[in-house]
Amino acid sequence: MQIQPSTQSPATLRFLAAISTGTIQLGFTLFKLNTGPLNESVRPVEHRRNYSFASSTVAVLRRQSFLIRALGGGIHHKVDSTTGSIMQETEADAVSIIRAITPTLDPTRHKGQAGRIAVIGGCREYTGAPYFAAISALKIGADLSHVFCTKDAAPIIKSYSPELIVHPVLEESYSVREEERKQVSVKVVAEVDKWMERFDCLVVGPGLGRDPFLLDCVSEIMKHARHSNVPIVVDGDALFLVTNNLDLVHGYPLAVLTPNVNEYKRLVQKVLKCEVDDADAHKQLSSLSKQIGGVTILRKGRSDLISDGDLGTESTC
Repeated sequence: MQIQPSTQSPATLRFLAAISTGTIQLGFTLFKLNTGPLNESVRPVEHRRNYSFASSTVAVLRRQSFLIRALGGGIHHKVDSTTGSIMQETEADAVSIIRAITPTLDPTRHKGQAGRIAVIGGCREYTGAPYFAAISALKIGADLSHVFCTKDAAPIIKSYSPELIVHPVLEESYSVREEERKQVSVKVVAEVDKWMERFDCLVVGPGLGRDPFLLDCVSEIMKHARHSNVPIVVDGDALFLVTNNLDLVHGYPLAVLTPNVNEYKRLVQKVLKCEVDDADAHKQLSSLSKQIGGVTILRKGRSDLISDGDLGTESTC
């Protein structure tokens, strides 16, 4: 198979690379080799909104084919000791991946064509996480980075950088009277939804907090994003939200969950009804992903693991 340079928009994966630092072990079918046509470009965001759910699967295949072309690492074969099946192992380093998926400066492109990212997060207690998530997307090559946060967090996040577009639209329970919550919730979701068609990716959770009213609003935002086939990276407190409401991402192939040690433990206990098994980490991660409907899970740790539920391919960085 000849690997050709990619012409696809890497907005979602650029951010995924940005939030994954250090040594990364990239696994399973996220890097499954695709020997079919590899040069089909991604359709503009404006033309994908009326697609059926099947277009999500197409988007995943495009994402996978882009990544395997970007890696450029050595490919080896090995036999799974438990099943006897032949597996492929791809080796590459994190720096090479980031360099490969960072877009080059192109005078023919206009602002926004290299990626438009939205971070949903930021409250009174936490302003650093949404800033770092949004600025990382810009530093890795995205053109526009938005942050949707609470009114208390907005001035602080704005002061960190003039490059971010900050929307002070989220609300917490303390600022909303009980009788007004339904009306305010509709308004908050509408404020985010009117921007939705412009985004290549949502990053939900950095600095979000666990205020019940705020989490209810974010649940609705995630539903709207899913309806619009917008990829969603679920991080931080949004993982707490998803763990308690798996239907938000179940069966959505454009969802990427990025749990740390404790967040992963809660997911395993909730979904698999058992404890974390580090001795068979790959198999357990694959099983977890399958149980959530084939979402991609990035398990952060000393060596990061990625799976979308298929043990057919392993990659180590």
